[in-house]
Parts: sequence; structure tokens; C-alpha cells
Amino acid sequence: MAVYDYLIAMLTFWCIYAILAIGLNIIWGYTGLINIGYVAFFAIGAYSSAILTTGGHGFLTGLLVGMVLAGLAGLLVGIPTLRLRADYLAIVTLGFAEILRLLLLNETWLTRGPFGIPGIPQPLRGLFQESYSTFYLALALAALATVYLFSERLVRSPFGRVLKAIREDEDVASALGKNVFRYKLQSLVLGSVTAGAAGTLFAHFITFVSPEQYESIQTFYVWIMVVLGGSGSNRGALLGALILIAFFEGTRFLKDFLLLPLTPDRIAAARLILVGLLLIILMLYRPQGVFGERYAAR
Repeated sequence: MAVYDYLIAMLTFWCIYAILAIGLNIIWGYTGLINIGYVAFFAIGAYSSAILTTGGHGFLTGLLVGMVLAGLAGLLVGIPTLRLRADYLAIVTLGFAEILRLLLLNETWLTRGPFGIPGIPQPLRGLFQESYSTFYLALALAALATVYLFSERLVRSPFGRVLKAIREDEDVASALGKNVFRYKLQSLVLGSVTAGAAGTLFAHFITFVSPEQYESIQTFYVWIMVVLGGSGSNRGALLGALILIAFFEGTRFLKDFLLLPLTPDRIAAARLILVGLLLIILMLYRPQGVFGERYAAR
């Protein structure tokens, strides 16, 4: 039973991080925008829903408000930066993510600061009881399927083809009469809304949120997922999330197979080294990612 519960939990985390990876893939894989503060929009979705639902509102209200607020944050970040060239968006989003984390840490009247928000209610908990983890996995799978199908439809539409044109050469897209700024802004908002939805699912799954869960390293984990699977491929986002979670979780059992008398801290270090080596080997054989665009059409 313990193994079953563990597998269910890992699959649920995969669904949540795959949704995150698809959102970043819209921003980077299809539009070419560098967002290294992506975790901020994840945090906005999680905290918005946590605050509302612990205050008596329903799960759907928390989900919708989290998505809307994450989208508004993407809009506010994008308006002053997307007209600029070079890597200004990357710098601004990184700064935004750190400012938000500090706000979550210090605004104790709203977020309880470093103590976090515990006891986040889970939707329909009373109806499922013992089988709740299976139900939540089904809910997360349904959310992932919705996001995946929407993203696939999006990128195959004329809108998606414009995003790809902007990624390849925004001057050419502009010369063809496309409002490059507007398309970039829409892409950033869509990716932010997706991150907000993932944040809500995450908060209600673990029933607790705190500022240290949303440090910048989380953004780079999602970037690794997108790059591993292949930028510009939604299938790649799914696979990249699965690979990274399998790497991290699989190496947790390293101590059961190592015969060397290592202390726990050295085992933890060896685990991270092994994860790094696995990632390096994979990228050596698939520098464009497993489902990079060269392979997506096959």
C-alpha cells in the first residue's frame, strides 16, 4: 500500500509539473521569450487559492482567481518589458520572482510569512476518504489533458504559427504586418495563467504553502524539463517532466544499493552528482531534447 501511495503521489507531482512545463513551453518553446522568474506565477496561483479557500471560499473560486491573478501579473510584467530587445524580460522576471518571494515572506498579515499557510482544504475530500489520492490524481490528469489539448490546438492555429515566426525572426513577422508586441504579451499571459493553475493544484495537493517552496531554483527545474523534452514540443514537456522527476526520485533509493559506508549528507551529495551526470549524458545524445522540433514531425 505504501508503494502504491508513493507512485500515486509521484504521478500527481508529474501532472502538476508537466502543466508548468507546458506553460513555459508556450513562452519559450513557441515564442522565444526568456522567463527566468516563472516560479512567481506558480506561487501566485498557489497562494491566491490557499488564502481564499482557507477563508471559506471553494476550490473553483481559488482556481479561477489564482489563474486570473497570475495572468494579470504576466500582463503587468510584460507591458513595460516586451517592447525592449535583448534579455530584459529575463532580468525583469527574475527580479519580480524575488520581490514576490520576499513579499510572501514578510507580509505576515496575509501570508503568515515564514510559517506558511497550513490546512489548505482539498476539494471533495469527504466524498472519497481512503481513495482520495487516486481521485486527486484523476483530477490532476484531467487538468493536464485539458492544458495539453488546448496548447496543441493553440500552436497549430494561425496564432501559434505567428508565435513561431516571432521566435525565429520577429523583424520578419513585424514586416508581414503582425503586432509582435501584442502576440508576445498574449503568449506571456497564457503561460502565466497556466502556471497559476499548476500552483493551485500544487497547493491543494500538499495542503501547505510557504515562501521557501518558490525559490528561483524551481524555475530552473522547469527549464530543465522543457529543454530535456525538447523546446517547442508539448510531448517533450510531458516527457521532460517525467524524466526529471524519475531522476530525482529514483536516486532517493541510492542508499539502498550503495555498499560504501557513506554518511547521509554524502549520500545526498552523491545523489545530486548522479542526477547531474544523467542529465549531461542525456543532453550529449539529444542536445535538441528528446522531442526537439526535428523529431516532432516524425
